[in-house]
Amino acid sequence: MLEFLPVLVVTGAVVGFTAALLGVGGGFIMVPVMYWVMSGAGVPEDTALLTAFGTSLFVIIPTVASSAWRHHKCGAVVWKVSLVLGPCGLLGALASSTVAASLPGSVLKMGFGALVLVIALRMSVTLSGASCEAQVCPEPPRVQLIVLGLAMGVVSGLTGLGGGALMVPALVLLFHFPMRRAVATSSAAIIFAAVGGIVGYIANGLGVPGRLPYSLGYVNLAVWLALIVLSIPMAQLGARTAHMVDARRLRLLFVVLMVYVGLRMMGVFEWLGC
Repeated sequence: MLEFLPVLVVTGAVVGFTAALLGVGGGFIMVPVMYWVMSGAGVPEDTALLTAFGTSLFVIIPTVASSAWRHHKCGAVVWKVSLVLGPCGLLGALASSTVAASLPGSVLKMGFGALVLVIALRMSVTLSGASCEAQVCPEPPRVQLIVLGLAMGVVSGLTGLGGGALMVPALVLLFHFPMRRAVATSSAAIIFAAVGGIVGYIANGLGVPGRLPYSLGYVNLAVWLALIVLSIPMAQLGARTAHMVDARRLRLLFVVLMVYVGLRMMGVFEWLGC
């Protein structure tokens, strides 16, 4: 695993910056990298994927907490919304992480990639529309927020994503949040969903053979440490950048990253011989 250490450290730096900039947990970058690294180290593919999911959620907590604090200091977090989405996300992630532990890795990989592509496609629709960056956020109905929070948690538990990949587009497209406010509010809510998923992956991975050393269930502490070394300081930089860049460019970056990762996880590049 030592030969993969630079890859993991650089990935952590990219994830920290991206998490704060885009309001996502960074899981859509971390999960594929960890899966490929652990598979290359001889870990069975199903175990490698589940460990990537669990460890991704563990990395998300300090990284996103750091970016959420920066967004809060900028006055961008809508706490009334975050504090409804977050606890609902925790419950959804706890339940779905248990389900994920019993599913074949091939199904989880395809589901992960397909979900990322669908969300990227839906998000790209806004690029051709008018940019709406009003300073005042509407207040969504509580029932709709509960449903969104539960859905975010289910996605988080099944895929190792923080749930921001679902929440940011939903806040922008369904509830007409300004992009920057959606990013900030998502960052705060993601923390709760990550906690629920972590508990599920630890509990369901205890005693499973073939895991790497320093694993706690489906969470690997050595990989986690390598990823967070630079992720937290880079999250601070990403949060600052999010308040300076054009919102349309922010959406475009979001879409490009997600399309690439979705295709890669579904095996499209391998099928094309790339």
